[in-house]
Amino acid sequence: QVQLVESGGGLVQPGGSLRLSCAASISISSILDTMGWYRQAPGKQRELVAAITGGGSTNYADSVKGRFTISRDNAKNTMYLQMNSLKPEDTAVYYCNMRSGRYFNDFWGQGTQVTVSS
Repeated sequence: QVQLVESGGGLVQPGGSLRLSCAASISISSILDTMGWYRQAPGKQRELVAAITGGGSTNYADSVKGRFTISRDNAKNTMYLQMNSLKPEDTAVYYCNMRSGRYFNDFWGQGTQVTVSS
């Protein structure tokens, strides 16, 4: 069973920054796997925030382009989401995801709360 553990969430003021981490129990460097961050705000559907493919290509939701950066450290089996210029509308539970071509399955972390408020 693949385990993904998020950390780094919290309360931050508008305009502030946070860095989320997702530690995986297996290697995240496979060309067959895509890692991503999703978020879900109260009363809303879960949405993709950012993703990074096994080949290193990245894509972002329009709402976070220029403010968020996804990255990974293959040696540490850890993915990151650097979030800058945070806005109240970024408030949500953020989830780590592995879409695995190796295992033909999606794996999810337990989520970490991000609250942007003054």
